[in-house]
Amino acid sequence: MASNTASNTASNMSSGSLYALFAGFLGAAASLSAKLSLGADYVRDMCESGLRGWTETHGGAAACDWLHIPLRLLCGVLLFTCNAIMWTFFSKALRHCSSSARATVTTTASNFISSAVLGRVIFGETHAALWWVGISLTLCGLLVLHGSSPQTLTQEEGKKEK
Repeated sequence: MASNTASNTASNMSSGSLYALFAGFLGAAASLSAKLSLGADYVRDMCESGLRGWTETHGGAAACDWLHIPLRLLCGVLLFTCNAIMWTFFSKALRHCSSSARATVTTTASNFISSAVLGRVIFGETHAALWWVGISLTLCGLLVLHGSSPQTLTQEEGKKEK
C-alpha cells in the first residue's frame, strides 16, 4: 500500500512538472502574441518578407498594407487564448506538485527559456551574459527543488507521535 501511494505521488509530481513546463511555454507564447499584436511593425515586416516573391510577380505590394490588421487581431486573440490555457495549466501544476515553489520555479524557468528561444528564432534577439547567469542560477535552484524528496504524510505523522 505504501509503494502504491509513493508511485501515485511520483506520478502526480511528474505530471505537475509537465503542467508547469507547458504553462511556462504558453506564457512565453502569450508574450510573443502581445509583442506581435501591439508591437511596432513586426507583423507588417513579416508579411512583406513572406509575400516578397508573390508581391514582386503579381504587383500586390499593397496586400500587406491591409493584411497586417487581421493578423494583428489574430495575435490578440492568441494572446488571450494562450493566457487562459496557461493559467489552467499553472493551476493544475499547483495542484499536482508537492509544493507551490516547485510549480512556480518550474513555470518561471520554462517561461524564460521559451522566451529566449522564441525571441531568437522570430526576432533574432540575443541575451547578455548577465541574463545567462540569471537563468543558470534559476535552473540550479530548479534542480535543487526537484532533487529534494518531499516528506510523505506518514513520515510527518510519525514525527508528531514521537
